[in-house]
Amino acid sequence: MPRHSYEITARSTASPERVFALLADAPSWRTWAGPAIGHASWEREGDPAPGGLGAIRKVGRWPAFGHEEIVTYEPPTHHAYSMVRGNPVRNYRADVHLSPDGDGGTLITWGARFDALVPGTGGLIAAFYRRFIGHLARNLDPPQIVSRFRRD
Repeated sequence: MPRHSYEITARSTASPERVFALLADAPSWRTWAGPAIGHASWEREGDPAPGGLGAIRKVGRWPAFGHEEIVTYEPPTHHAYSMVRGNPVRNYRADVHLSPDGDGGTLITWGARFDALVPGTGGLIAAFYRRFIGHLARNLDPPQIVSRFRRD
């Protein structure tokens, strides 16, 4: 069965430390990730608690939730997770690399490899993830979050 993959890049005006903190804080996903993430919580805490190595994050919107185990926790440069259940894939591993962009912000590179559960659907799933993860990465810009939820 062929492996499928995607990779996106985005920039944030926030520092790598701030971007990593948002990625590693499951409950905050409801605030910054957009309407597709109506629920975000920890099913299991990791080391360090709550979102470190071994933690399982539950994200999504009823009835579709992804359950993701944190497999790399290296603040502020590398955050990785594998899909435990909840999506039509197997052997899914995503790596998010964060690096300073030279202007005080962050270059975000978010990519994954996976096998499709249903043969012939991998390209479609990769296209969906590329768009969805691209949306998430672009939302990892705290000034946009503040302006999007500001009440005047």
